[in-house]
Amino acid sequence: MERLNRAMLESLQTPGLEIGPRRELPVKAMQFGEGNFLRAFIDWMIDKSNEAGKFNGMVQLIQPLPQGTADLINRQEGLYTLILRGMENGKAAEYKRVITCVKGCLKTSDEWEKVVECACLPTLEVVFSNTTEAGIEYKPEPYTPGQSQKTFPAKVTSLLFERFQAGRKGLLFVPCELIDRNGGKLRECILRYAADWKLGDTFVSYVENECAFVNTLVDRIVAGYPRAEAADYCAKLGYEDDLLDCGEIFHLFVVEGDEKFRAKLPFAEAGLNLIWTRNQAPYRSRKVRFLNGGHTSSVLAAYLAGFDFVDQMTSDPLFGRYLRTALFEEVFPTVQLPDDEKRAFAESIIDRFLNPFANHQLISISLNSISKWQVRVLPSLLDYLKITGRLPKVLTFSLAALLAFYRGTETADGKWEGKREKGSYPISDDPEKIRFINECYAKLDADGDTSAFVRNILGRNDFWGQDLTAVPGLADAVSDDLAAIRREGVVPAVEQLLEA
Repeated sequence: MERLNRAMLESLQTPGLEIGPRRELPVKAMQFGEGNFLRAFIDWMIDKSNEAGKFNGMVQLIQPLPQGTADLINRQEGLYTLILRGMENGKAAEYKRVITCVKGCLKTSDEWEKVVECACLPTLEVVFSNTTEAGIEYKPEPYTPGQSQKTFPAKVTSLLFERFQAGRKGLLFVPCELIDRNGGKLRECILRYAADWKLGDTFVSYVENECAFVNTLVDRIVAGYPRAEAADYCAKLGYEDDLLDCGEIFHLFVVEGDEKFRAKLPFAEAGLNLIWTRNQAPYRSRKVRFLNGGHTSSVLAAYLAGFDFVDQMTSDPLFGRYLRTALFEEVFPTVQLPDDEKRAFAESIIDRFLNPFANHQLISISLNSISKWQVRVLPSLLDYLKITGRLPKVLTFSLAALLAFYRGTETADGKWEGKREKGSYPISDDPEKIRFINECYAKLDADGDTSAFVRNILGRNDFWGQDLTAVPGLADAVSDDLAAIRREGVVPAVEQLLEA
């Protein structure tokens, strides 16, 4: 079969397949991150808005890391098929669409000049990003004109300075990283680099007054490439597509910012579920604590227990109960909304996790679990302790499961692998953090002191944003849970936990 390409679009007549607008449009958006989520969320929204005649622009993807999918994206001329699946009105529904709004993908590692050229385009208006919870952070580094910086905010600062020097108008920044006040934090990082690099007061004024940074909340479960079904899908579609992307039908995009920027993001006007608000806090707390917290507090333990997909975990009697305990007993009291609204939302999360079409892999959710646990689970744990005077047992156990999941060995190419009964698995996080945990494991193997092991890790402010050994009883509880996992296995440990 022929690989998906733009020349074939006119002749494609696959039943049920939508095809985005075929016309060439100017590049209006730059997107840092070429992964499954943004392609199933932001790029889908741009494509649908182009179809409605509202956005009328292409998006240039940027691969911010040395490894990624840029080569695959460019080989398919920016095209890929998005498959949205779920239940609608009690019936299975599926939508297939060739996304046509992607211009291509540039690598910051070896195409920096082209990235700069894109950043200086007069048609450019918006910058999207999703560099995970660990992406928007300030780390001191020297300014290297003509070369890519290291951190994402430093890259953006360098590019924005190039745009400023070229006399171009300011940009709207729409970060999609799942951290509180993501736009404000990106702005703070840029201003710190501008001061470090002595880029001048005029540039600082440009960032502060001519650029805008909105805070966002994104919500759609995206499973990504349907490996087990890819061959069947391609046979039905009539072409090869190495970038198939699968997600649920549900979507929500909450933007906190001045409505004067609404025209640059005309997604609601195209019939999509975008909410503009002056305060996204209630939406964020509800979504991050229930949905994302539900994922992060459960998937690592479930993966070690042998499960591979979210729906398998959720439908299992033991781990379904584990998840419901976390959501309905421990997260529930920490969200400041009416009980009926919280209960309905939590039940909707269970339904979404049970979606038989999602194929959402637990291992994909495990990416950067340390920063995810800090953002998604820790606030609920601390608030529950404050409200009740005791630790939430499942959320506490999830930290022990994280430590168990991160035990691994470093491979020859500098990556890390863990092991479970079903075989090895990748541990994907900051290599220095993984290395530190496994250095602590070496000491644990030598002296058997689980309490010292846990305290060494929980005491790392750079892991958790605070010293978790100061949280009353937490280190001891995590030590007990980890010892149970190591002694008996994760399934017996969970059984004992829920019976306690």
